[in-house]
Amino acid sequence: QVQLVESGGGTVQPGGSLRLSCVASGNIFRLNFMGWYRQAPGQQRERVALIFSGGITNYVDSVKGRFAISRDTTNNTLYLQMNSLKPEDTAIYYCRLQINSEAYWGQGTQVTVSS
Repeated sequence: QVQLVESGGGTVQPGGSLRLSCVASGNIFRLNFMGWYRQAPGQQRERVALIFSGGITNYVDSVKGRFAISRDTTNNTLYLQMNSLKPEDTAIYYCRLQINSEAYWGQGTQVTVSS
């Protein structure tokens, strides 16, 4: 069984930085991609960034140049480095792992950007 545990959320001022982590456990050797999604109050969950098994990444336009997704395969950890944070980045951030047609999600970590 695959499990994902996120950490690293918190409250920061606009312009600040946070680094989210997601530790994966279980049978993840055939994963297709991992990614970060977010959901703000009253809004649908949206994709933020993906990293594929070959290392290719993509980002939603609103975070390009500010966020960076990476993965450490030695400790099965996914990261999201978030810089120049804006109030509109406030949301619950979720880690996702995809294996074939099966999607696994973490419990989420709150990110609040406020002065």
